[in-house]
Amino acid sequence: MENWLKIHDSWHEILKSQLDLPYFIDLMRFLNEQKTQSKIVFPPEKYIFNAFNVTPFEKIKVVILGQDPYHGFGQAHGLSFSVPNSVKSPPSLQNIFKEIMADLGIPIPNNGNLTNWANQGVFLLNSFLTVESNLPASHQNIGWEQFTDFCISAISKQKENVVFLLWGKFAQEKAKLIDTSKHLVLLAPHPSPFSAHTGFIGCKHFSKTNNYLISKKKEPIDWKIKDDGLFG
Repeated sequence: MENWLKIHDSWHEILKSQLDLPYFIDLMRFLNEQKTQSKIVFPPEKYIFNAFNVTPFEKIKVVILGQDPYHGFGQAHGLSFSVPNSVKSPPSLQNIFKEIMADLGIPIPNNGNLTNWANQGVFLLNSFLTVESNLPASHQNIGWEQFTDFCISAISKQKENVVFLLWGKFAQEKAKLIDTSKHLVLLAPHPSPFSAHTGFIGCKHFSKTNNYLISKKKEPIDWKIKDDGLFG
């Protein structure tokens, strides 16, 4: 594996069977070719596996599945739906915060960095871990989905009492990878402005997640985001 593709030791143990498979070798070759061709790929190299490094396998309590990274400059940093502190929250993330406010009364923050969630065990996974600048879904069908499907299956098989939040049709297709006899799967429309008001707003997934975790004697998630004063 390329030196810049570092994965936390706990994840490396889970995923090592994938790293020498032809599809993964081809995927790494593709990314290196993109670099050689001076293509702009997001997130930056050091953040491609950010979700795996911020949330070790043993800490996972919740999985929030996105499709692919934000494709605008400076937005993606390897955590689904999240943006760095200096970047204004995109519309889908704004709707997530609106639902949290409606569900739990937590004020809408002025930044969209979800690292605090990831540190608590919320695995913020995209199905495709890279994207070419301004070309959404451009890295679909190059191997990422096989890799991340394996991750979802591994969580389902090797852990218990994880909450999977599957928003929108694409994410909901992954439900077949999850053993619902030992995990909680919550489904809702995508928080995109095109669909948020068809059932995402009002889904109460954040309180339902915490109620489930508490029922399993796990620490609930603090869904608050620390304001940084940049967009107040």
